[in-house]
Amino acid sequence: MKNDDSNIKKTIKYLNNDECVAIPTETVYGLAANAYSKKAVSKIFKLKKRPSNNPLIVHYHNINQLKKDCELNDVFKRLYKKFCPGAISFVLKKKKTSRISRNVTNDSNLVAVRFPSHHLTRKLLKKIDYPLAAPSANISSSISPVSKHDVIDEFGNKIKFVLEGGSSKVGLESTIVNLVGNPNILRLGGIDSKLIYKFIKSSKNKQKGKVNVRMPGSSKLHYSPDIPMRLNAKKNNHGEAFILIKKRKKINKNHFYLSKTKNLREAAKNLYKILRKIKKKGYKKIAVEKIPNIQIGEAINDRLLRASKK
Repeated sequence: MKNDDSNIKKTIKYLNNDECVAIPTETVYGLAANAYSKKAVSKIFKLKKRPSNNPLIVHYHNINQLKKDCELNDVFKRLYKKFCPGAISFVLKKKKTSRISRNVTNDSNLVAVRFPSHHLTRKLLKKIDYPLAAPSANISSSISPVSKHDVIDEFGNKIKFVLEGGSSKVGLESTIVNLVGNPNILRLGGIDSKLIYKFIKSSKNKQKGKVNVRMPGSSKLHYSPDIPMRLNAKKNNHGEAFILIKKRKKINKNHFYLSKTKNLREAAKNLYKILRKIKKKGYKKIAVEKIPNIQIGEAINDRLLRASKK
């Protein structure tokens, strides 16, 4: 599918009819539907086989659209100015007048929101008069999709339409920051946690107290190829696929490289693609080399740990 206005028009047609479509974002592809429609949102949960108590992230074009649904605070405004649009989500208080479906938030007065930077999805969000609930476009707990081909692998003809937008640039889900009560990071993602905490700590209007937040994608087993995985391995055993952070000179058919030069950004972008490739090749076990736990490497390790849970 070409990245043109006609495909955005098709996407909008399906969304206006309360259907689910796959959309590209800089993090991963999302399974999107009208966040104001209970009927549309219910289809997301059904398609993904997602537990109803696992809330969804709502996507907006800009802060002006968000004002209709959420209460904004100083910390949010500072983070928005610095990182948006981009790979960061915010947990905010939902206004009583908000039209966001209760299914999206599991009947909570809190909601996770974000502003994706992918040019096609931004164009789409600008043309519609409702935000999009859009978790990753995969079956619940499985590997997140980073291309249209991954989405088709997951759903086949069960999904109405895929808005083609190339491969996701970040390759990992967004960082989730709770801004209700004492601000804190709930999920590591595409933005370095140190940068975010720097802005949180420098804010003069931090709120006090802890708030119990059920975040999207919070299950212990997640992002999984459904294959036993051994982390921090120095070498692979017989028959194991071996995921390495840096390409080696010696070629081994069981070796899969996240990066050519130990570049963590490149490694993040390639992680899900490699996990999906290993699964397709029929490997029964996976070993993973130790990944540096710095910058986006923290998020990579978070995903690998959850993918390895039994």
